[in-house]
Amino acid sequence: MTSLPESTESVADVACTVCGCVCDDLTLHLAQGKLVQADRACSLALPWFEELDRHRPPAAKIDGDAIDYAEGIAYAAKVLASSRSPLIYGLSRSSTEGQREAVALAEKLGATIDTTASICHGPSIMAIQTAGESTCSLGEIRQRADLVIFWGVDPQTTHPRHLERYSADPASEFLPRGRTDRTLVVIDTKPTATSDVADVFIQVDKEFDFELIWKLRQSLRNDNAALQDDTIRQLHELMVGCKYGVIFFGLGIAQQSLGHLTVDGLLRLVAELNDHTRFVARRMRIPGDVSGADNVLIWQTGYPFSVNFALGYPRYNPGEFSANEMLERGDVDCALVVGSESLIGFSDAAMQRLAEIPTIVLDYPHATPTWSPTVQFTSAIYGYHTIGTAYRMDDIPIPLRKVTTSEYPTDAEILAAITQAL
Repeated sequence: MTSLPESTESVADVACTVCGCVCDDLTLHLAQGKLVQADRACSLALPWFEELDRHRPPAAKIDGDAIDYAEGIAYAAKVLASSRSPLIYGLSRSSTEGQREAVALAEKLGATIDTTASICHGPSIMAIQTAGESTCSLGEIRQRADLVIFWGVDPQTTHPRHLERYSADPASEFLPRGRTDRTLVVIDTKPTATSDVADVFIQVDKEFDFELIWKLRQSLRNDNAALQDDTIRQLHELMVGCKYGVIFFGLGIAQQSLGHLTVDGLLRLVAELNDHTRFVARRMRIPGDVSGADNVLIWQTGYPFSVNFALGYPRYNPGEFSANEMLERGDVDCALVVGSESLIGFSDAAMQRLAEIPTIVLDYPHATPTWSPTVQFTSAIYGYHTIGTAYRMDDIPIPLRKVTTSEYPTDAEILAAITQAL
């Protein structure tokens, strides 16, 4: 740790929204309003925080040229008003306030609104709708889970503090020795950084997770053929023999072909394990507030993503109303994107269509879209420039603190101004 200037101000209990862990124990040190040190920031969070104060783009731009903010609002409203099939997309680095304004704008426009869930854990959400979910908070897992399974996910890379804070290392009333009292299992198609620290690593062929899940379900019925398989027998003994088990599953399962059926089978396996012991499942959500976007859309529309208001009421149909597929088909003639980083994972055809139509982008100061938006706004960052609420990957709301000031408006303010201008 470097020595800090005497004039340094420290803000404790800061929540980080870089990933779905939303770790809320960071301490940020600032000198003259500039960040100089971030205690407990992980390998993903540290570069994020270090970039926050290095860029001062204009508040608004049209075709790359700086303009007055009010002029940008008026132009954005004009673009949206002339659209017949607008799309609002992103929201995973927003906050509850911004997400609610996005839904209100979509309803007013008769637009489609979609989140990053449609290209990430959308199949998992569809599976939950059919199979249900035996689940809990990360706090309960921290306290009680003596068997932790990571399936199709590498948290050491994607969620660097997950093992430290929630799943493997913490000591608790029920697990006083922490990591020593837990068995850590990784199931994946190849060795990962997480498998290197696991007690058990099981390598499964690509796209064969479904078969492994079904054999495990057979083993719970004492199927001798399944139990003759050494891998199945080992997993069966670990799962049935634990006091409290959890399966954290990621995109390695959800993004398979027919991933919703694979997740469906996994959720049913977890439900059946509860005949033997306490067992839960949790999705490993990647963006910081994608769970919040799910929750806000459910409150406001009844559906978690891929919602269309063209008929004056919300309709839900993944695929038909998913942003990537709508862009590929040319069903969108205007797009408003809240957070350009949410476009990672779009197909080349979708990105090409995005470059052909009028686009409005709301971005944080150091973000750079990969194409030239028609209108671009710079927005303040929740949890750094302003207060807000983010939902952790287990759907627990975490308050976001204001660390320093910003001359930029929030995305909620920008969206509300566009709605008012309409």
